[in-house]
Amino acid sequence: MPAATATIDVNALYALHGDWLKAWLRRHTRCAHRASDLTHDTFCRILEGADTAPICDGRNYLATIARRLVIDEARRAKVEAAFLDAYHALMDGAAEPGPDRIAEAVSELLAITRALDELPDKARRAYLLSRIEGWNHADIAEELGVSKSMVKQYVAKGYARCYAVTYGAPRDRAPAG
Repeated sequence: MPAATATIDVNALYALHGDWLKAWLRRHTRCAHRASDLTHDTFCRILEGADTAPICDGRNYLATIARRLVIDEARRAKVEAAFLDAYHALMDGAAEPGPDRIAEAVSELLAITRALDELPDKARRAYLLSRIEGWNHADIAEELGVSKSMVKQYVAKGYARCYAVTYGAPRDRAPAG
């Protein structure tokens, strides 16, 4: 017997729990405007999603999505602050970048973070130890219990991920001649 596909009735979900979600978010954010925005974003996320599983507990479902949005917002704010700190340190005396450039930089940094998070643990750690902490390959190899050539491969994978996110996947080149 084929499984029945159910769709989420967003209108019913909103009618039943929209006000509750907004109040819940207002308590957690302490800002009515942010609560309204996050409520809107929560329902947009549902509409954009492909999840067709029936919902057993509407409030729990909505709170989970909203909680993830709050976490994403906090992560984005942290990355934005780090970008601005680095910008000011490197561009001493230069005018602050505009909101468009800040948003673009934050999006790029978050995309790079997600790409590195997809690497296996040792590859991610090797790349971060090399690029962020400045460790040499021998020290990283000892730390991770792998060979220096393996560290070299791990770091190369990290570079490749960052390059692909920043510039797109490398194109195949036709052989010369």
